[in-house]
Amino acid sequence: QVELAESGGGLVHSGGSLRISCAFSGLSFSLHHMAWFRQAPGKEREYACHLTAGGGTGYTDTVKGRFTISRDIARNTLYLQMNSLEPDDTGVYYCAAVHLEHFRGSINQEGSYEYWGQGTQVTVSS
Repeated sequence: QVELAESGGGLVHSGGSLRISCAFSGLSFSLHHMAWFRQAPGKEREYACHLTAGGGTGYTDTVKGRFTISRDIARNTLYLQMNSLEPDDTGVYYCAAVHLEHFRGSINQEGSYEYWGQGTQVTVSS
């Protein structure tokens, strides 16, 4: 059974930093692509960044240079380090995963992922 659990969200001032985590069970970094998505109030969920099974990373333009996705293989945990946070970064952040054999479409599409966490709230005050 696959489970993903995000944690570490909270309230931070504009310009501040925050690191959120996604602890998981039932899957592995070597066989799954993983990603962070976020959903701002009143908006659709959108792609933020990804980490491929091969260790490659990618970011949407709005977070590039400010966010860093990483992993701890021993702890089965995916991280998102967020720096220079802005009010527009406010939202619920979700981690997602898909097995290599089930991957279809694009790495930045929500529909490409089969497993999701419940999300963690990040609020950036101005």
